Amino acid sequence: MNEKSAGVTETERMLADFCERSFLKLWSYPNPFKDDGHELCDLLAVFDNHVFIFFDRENELPEAPDKDPKVVWDRWKRNVIDRQVKTAHGAERYIRSGRPIFLDPKRTTPFPLATDAKKAVIHKIIVAHGAKEACERASPANIYGSLAITYTDADGGPTEPFHIEIDRRNPVHILDSHNMPIVLGELDTVTDLSAYLDEKVRAASTFDYLAYCGEEDLIGHYLLNYDEGNNRHVIGLKNEAVNGIMIGEGEWHDFIQTDLYKNTKNVNRISYFWDELIQRTCQNSLDGTLGGNSNIFRGESAIHEMVKEPRFMRRGLAEKMLTAADRFPDTGSFSRQVTFLPSFQPNVAYVLLQLRAPDAYRAEPDYREKRRAVLEIACGAAKNKFPDLVKVIGIGIDAPKFSGGKNAEDFILMPCETWTQETKTYYEEQNKDWNFFGTPNLRQHNDRVTQFVPPPRPSKPATPGKIGRNDRCPCGSGLKYKKCCLPR
Repeated sequence: MNEKSAGVTETERMLADFCERSFLKLWSYPNPFKDDGHELCDLLAVFDNHVFIFFDRENELPEAPDKDPKVVWDRWKRNVIDRQVKTAHGAERYIRSGRPIFLDPKRTTPFPLATDAKKAVIHKIIVAHGAKEACERASPANIYGSLAITYTDADGGPTEPFHIEIDRRNPVHILDSHNMPIVLGELDTVTDLSAYLDEKVRAASTFDYLAYCGEEDLIGHYLLNYDEGNNRHVIGLKNEAVNGIMIGEGEWHDFIQTDLYKNTKNVNRISYFWDELIQRTCQNSLDGTLGGNSNIFRGESAIHEMVKEPRFMRRGLAEKMLTAADRFPDTGSFSRQVTFLPSFQPNVAYVLLQLRAPDAYRAEPDYREKRRAVLEIACGAAKNKFPDLVKVIGIGIDAPKFSGGKNAEDFILMPCETWTQETKTYYEEQNKDWNFFGTPNLRQHNDRVTQFVPPPRPSKPATPGKIGRNDRCPCGSGLKYKKCCLPR
């Protein structure tokens, strides 16, 4: 079991809580230490080749009407921002040097996640607390009291109050009390957050300057600016004549008032079922109670693959899993159902296996082992059915309809990029008794999952005389016409 810090200060604990939800339990560690016993940073999160180094600094910017505001601001900026920027660059050098990292100051517990210094994409993030109220007092036009940021060829010198310049050639991300929860709350998967930070670094290096009134405004611009050709969100314009980008204040404020945003937040609630599934397994790993031969810390596990899914894809996967559980057939005391679900990652898919077995059979000591064996056959059958797959993630459960609320999940990661004829034949033989993906009752659905979901249009009442009272209502409710839109 890994002994994790929960953060030292109140703001560090808040940061740790947000990061644990974004990066999940196994990939987020507050207060790691260097080999000299000094803290490396306030929180370190590592997933695949992405390394997130967080620094949390709190220092109240005083209200001093008898002093020059620029002098007061410059002193606060030097202490809270400039020094931490230098520290962040030092932490990056330390990580790239390959020196060891520990979870405790006595250096007895090594950091459990390996990093490849050559391949690592390191994101340096400073969360600066203490200027929000002063910023709001300075200008009634300031909506949130966020710090304004410009990425340019900065020299680190004095700036106007509440404005920070960052060297675009070696960028550090600056968040504050208001927008840190927005960034880690809206981009609350590793894939979503890393894509945003990667794009921000690209834009900062491309344009002579990238300026915005608050990090939340840049996020609003990013989310609304989608490049369909490259299938990703972007910052800025394609016009080569444009050499700088300025995002005005209010971009985020206006975006979250839209019905598109509100409806998307509402429909995304189901996606957190996927997060809960992952978190339970992560906690078992931290507690040392996780069975099986997966190596989660080395990235060799089904859970590691599941974490890669962005938020909108988690919504689609959770919807399909819960629908499959609800539709499990009520036939016989022993039955099974498999559901094939594509991943956001290319040539990767999930196989959900539900089993219904008599209580006496489930009570046998080797029942879980038998269920895992059936799950493996289902995964092999999926590869045989869809030969382009390079990975299959299997999830095995007892059918929730009949499990009495007691369930434990089995997970399998089946790497299958190399698939010999011998292996193919083996799973064909094993699948003869189960006939996974071979039954004539197999049904295929083509669904399209989008990041933003517009609210449903108001349904139009059906025209009387063109539909029967007991027919399905054309508004799409699924109810009979007489119980839905039939004029009373």
